[in-house]
Amino acid sequence: MADSTINTAEDLALLITDLSQSIEELKATIASQDTIIASLNNTIDSLKSDNEYLKNNNDLLREENTYLKRKLFGTKSEKMSYPKDQLSLFDETENECEPELLEDISYTRAKKKQKGTLDIKLDNLKHVKKVYDIDEGERICDECGFKLSYVGEEFVRHEVVYEPAKLYVKDIYRKTYECRSCRKKGKGVMFKAGTPKPVIPHSFTSPSVLSQVIIDKYVNHMPLYRQESEWKRLGLELSRTTMANWIIIAAKEYFIPIVNRMHEMMVQESHIHCDETPVQVLNEPRKKATSKSYMWVYSNIKESQRPIKIFEYKPDRKATNPQQFLKGFNGTIITDGYYGYNHIEGITNAYCWAHARRKFYDALPVDMKSTSGSLANIALEKIAKLFVIEKEIETLTPEQKIKIRQEKSKPLVDDFFLWCTDNQNKVLSGSKTGKAIQYALNYEGGLRTFLEDGLIPMTNSLDERTIRPFTVGRKNWLFSTSTKGAEASAAIYSLIETAKANKLDPYGYIEFILDYLPQQDLIEHPEKIDWFLPWSEEIKEEFEIKVD
Repeated sequence: MADSTINTAEDLALLITDLSQSIEELKATIASQDTIIASLNNTIDSLKSDNEYLKNNNDLLREENTYLKRKLFGTKSEKMSYPKDQLSLFDETENECEPELLEDISYTRAKKKQKGTLDIKLDNLKHVKKVYDIDEGERICDECGFKLSYVGEEFVRHEVVYEPAKLYVKDIYRKTYECRSCRKKGKGVMFKAGTPKPVIPHSFTSPSVLSQVIIDKYVNHMPLYRQESEWKRLGLELSRTTMANWIIIAAKEYFIPIVNRMHEMMVQESHIHCDETPVQVLNEPRKKATSKSYMWVYSNIKESQRPIKIFEYKPDRKATNPQQFLKGFNGTIITDGYYGYNHIEGITNAYCWAHARRKFYDALPVDMKSTSGSLANIALEKIAKLFVIEKEIETLTPEQKIKIRQEKSKPLVDDFFLWCTDNQNKVLSGSKTGKAIQYALNYEGGLRTFLEDGLIPMTNSLDERTIRPFTVGRKNWLFSTSTKGAEASAAIYSLIETAKANKLDPYGYIEFILDYLPQQDLIEHPEKIDWFLPWSEEIKEEFEIKVD
């Protein structure tokens, strides 16, 4: 009996020991499972985060894809469509405000004229009267056979007649005279008639031919290889290399000195528009042929009495370029927000509202008929109200503009930036709308500058219009072969666009320079360069385009 009790007690102890071990093992298993569960939870959280990131990234990629499709295949205008029963503040702005303020950088096709209207002015063309008569033998009445009597003539219509260009060679001779009295005394005294200096030494070109080459390339956007064929059709074997050499020589000798003088006068102004656009130059030292160079463009404001447009070629987009060009200038520049224009000593930077607006336009949904609820549309409507005010005060003095801008525009500007601050965290920072809001907030100081100065425009559209002929021409000739060619192009564009801004005929103005400037000694008389500026009285009287 005692042995049985002992055995049972021992078994119980062993059992308890086994149970204790099992409990410890179970605890260890549970702890291990908890670790696995925690790891799995972390993995799940990470996957959720990754999924959210992928979703956001997918949304951004989808938005970018939609934007690029619209840029490639959609309309280039920034007008917005609205339901017919919905009042659109933005449409009101498009219809009412100054075209400069709402103009897109890209080209927009003009509306077609209605049929039946003749608004082409023909007064500036030579009129040749052509009268059609009845042959004398047919001046018999069909009814009675009696001879017809003249009673008068009637006007029927105008026809513009084109006469193809013709070339001829001017063989230049000069007469020589001798003093016979001196000859009898053993002295040979000869007198020769003077002749004008050639525009290009040792060349057969004339001011008229060189002017036509320049106008065809820089106004009509015709590359030199196309001109080569056109000149051949007229009977002149003129290579593109020869034309390029003429352009470079003419720019160096005649055009660049004028542009330099225009530059001296521009930096004395109070406000300057600044912009830049890429250009490819093939044979540029220490650079690949495919690398980007830049054409910088500077314009004074439209209120200036002497409009000046200056193009400047530079091999890069460094901030030192505008800093060097604007050396000596103390005033306000109107720019698109590029950092290269910032922190120039003595200069205030006013930013372009058209660029801020364009970023919100790019953020509009792909379905342009359902834009009213989007944040981008709300921003555009707020900006549109500012443009409406600018249209209303367009003809006022700078002082009057400041007063109205402080009373009407400033509260709208305050409301716009407050709205941007409230909504910047409601959208993805990488989305189009998020970037547009952040852009506006980053450049708030410069965007507000126009409120304090009545001469500051809201946009940089004037400079963008100035640069557009260059970008159109670039699509045709694609690149410049050398840095000298790019510098020559910059000088010629400067003169042509300045001439157009001063309402001059570009061909007549360029031909005048090439005809008369070679006869001047600018080294002895540098002041004579002012005779050739686009606003000189002699030039305006001769080449100003008359506008009715």
